[in-house]
Amino acid sequence: MTTNAEVDLQELAQRFGIPFSTDLTHYAFVKEKVQVLPYAFAKGHAVLPVDECEGKLIVAHLRPFDLEVLEEVRCVAGRELQEILTTKKAIEEAIELCYHQKDNVASELIATLNLEPSHSADEEEGYDLLEQHALSPVIQLLNVMLAEAIQQGASDIHFEPMENGLGVRYRIDGVLQMRHSPPKDYQSQLITRIKVMARLDIAEHRLPQDGRIKLKLGGRQIDFRVSTVPVVYGERIVLRILDKSNVLLGLNKIGMRAPTLAEFGKQIRLSEGIVLVTGPTGSGKTTTLYSALSEINSSETNIMTIEDPVEYKLQGMAQIGVNHKIQLNFATGLRHILRQDPDVIMIGEIRDKETAEIAIQSSLTGHLVLSTLHTNDAPSALTRLVDMGIEPYLLSSSVVAVLAQRLVRMNCPLCTHSYIPSDQELAELKISRDHLIDNKLYKGKGCPSCYQSGYKGRHGIYELMVVTGAIKQQLLKSADAMELQRVALEKGMMSLRQEGSLLAIQGKTSSSEVLRVTRGCEGE
Repeated sequence: MTTNAEVDLQELAQRFGIPFSTDLTHYAFVKEKVQVLPYAFAKGHAVLPVDECEGKLIVAHLRPFDLEVLEEVRCVAGRELQEILTTKKAIEEAIELCYHQKDNVASELIATLNLEPSHSADEEEGYDLLEQHALSPVIQLLNVMLAEAIQQGASDIHFEPMENGLGVRYRIDGVLQMRHSPPKDYQSQLITRIKVMARLDIAEHRLPQDGRIKLKLGGRQIDFRVSTVPVVYGERIVLRILDKSNVLLGLNKIGMRAPTLAEFGKQIRLSEGIVLVTGPTGSGKTTTLYSALSEINSSETNIMTIEDPVEYKLQGMAQIGVNHKIQLNFATGLRHILRQDPDVIMIGEIRDKETAEIAIQSSLTGHLVLSTLHTNDAPSALTRLVDMGIEPYLLSSSVVAVLAQRLVRMNCPLCTHSYIPSDQELAELKISRDHLIDNKLYKGKGCPSCYQSGYKGRHGIYELMVVTGAIKQQLLKSADAMELQRVALEKGMMSLRQEGSLLAIQGKTSSSEVLRVTRGCEGE
């Protein structure tokens, strides 16, 4: 959608006869990472040389009247300039791509470390990882690894002390991949540096600690959740990367099939009841809940959430973070939320009987409650709540739908190839050869683009169980998960395995990936 600022710039460009572009990524200097200006100057003045033509330097910028900056660029480059006007978003994206560090920078830096201990530390919060000012080797190495992990799309970074050194692994598309092994001599300095940035106690090595780090990568704000635990060879640290620019909010953006999307959209628009989202850690439950909330958010609706912690801040909603130090847990926070006249309540997770009971009472008194549970599939969510001590008749009156989900890795588009699957493989997927297109399935071989994994990106698979009359009758009779699943499948529910098999048939993922993520759902 074109903004007023873009229209104004476009009119200026026409008036002065200057070309206007909203996309700079196809220019040669951006693609080949040719850096004519220092990063700090390019970012600070929003100016970037993007190409050259007939001896002139083509420069993209935002301010046609800022002649001093253009003159400075001309002096630095030693060439005449040709201007392009562009938008703020386009130039920020181009600057980040142009100064994006090249592959293997961290490995090369580790290989050239001189092992001289350094005690200087840049403790400024929120500094830019792409800034190339003079830093000690340890700070430089950590910055390079953090930037590399973000650029490769990692969700977590693991720093693992071992007997002979420090192992650094990135979790990319849900799977850990070994990346670096800095020398043992740098282990304590790297761990200390992370603890300083997260404002943790650097003298405490025996107790687990939690903290947060805020940094920038070009124009993006990146948050890290930091967790330390003492292990045999030192302290193990895991950084969870929270990059808001990578979060796709909106039910139409998270990969739901049209029938599931339509039915789930209907359930979250009910005026009362409980909608549960289930799955293991890292399966995208929070993103689904945020997408559901953004779908129903309006000025007429009072939406309140209680989370542990609040990962992403959403406009138009009241979000409360759990704080165990002051006894603010899910149950306590939920009681106070009910006094705030909410229409919709989102609970980060139902962990105990007390929270479950308050959630049920909230739904029975006219509120829509959204929450998560850790179960393998949708029917098991009801069984888990009964195991917590909730009466089946209360569940049948309050729970309206349960959505189970997983994230499967998608085949890399550059190295995917077809093959003829075996009968055993098809039997495990529960599909026949008649369902296949040209009797073929697909998988990736592995290439530099996907770091030899064969996969790039992830896609959601969903199992939506609407609590119909038949399921309510079965729940009152017996809360056995297998029986509930049988009834749900008879009523048309698509299981996780079946959803994954559809993606495998379409060539979007491999059969081994579908079997890997749905292994805990053997009952289907």
